[in-house]
Amino acid sequence: MEFHIRSYGHPDAALLSDQVQAEYRSRFGYDDFTALHPSHFDPPHGLFLVGYDAGEPVASGGWRAQEYDGLGYADGDAELKRMFVVARARRRGLARRVLAALEDSARDAGRVRMVLETGVMLPEAVTLYESSGYRPTAPFGPFRAYEESRFYAKSLGPAGS
Repeated sequence: MEFHIRSYGHPDAALLSDQVQAEYRSRFGYDDFTALHPSHFDPPHGLFLVGYDAGEPVASGGWRAQEYDGLGYADGDAELKRMFVVARARRRGLARRVLAALEDSARDAGRVRMVLETGVMLPEAVTLYESSGYRPTAPFGPFRAYEESRFYAKSLGPAGS
């Protein structure tokens, strides 16, 4: 497995983003309508990773910088977006590896907290985040009024803390 930094506009990132949207539609009945632009993930204010197995894109995830804006974000936040592993590559620890790399990148960029929104229809995501040290937090962003949404945060203190 190889991980590469990609633009969110890269064809492999777009392919996996389309697949995660199809997953959301099958589980929730609608897309994640969060406004995303490739520049949101440009270092040092973000990062997007694509994982490859034998040259084929199979995993992705990114973070983008957020600051206080009245929608529940706080100064220094890094918002996790588009975490996804294709069905055939699941249960191999890829999501956990992507998550750890994104946390390290956000920490290195000076972000102090990673935040994410997921939903009750994604129990495997909830399990991943909770087992990785994420704790429930106040709602934020465009899904803050959705009953099926769950919001998590994790401090990005110094490495090893």
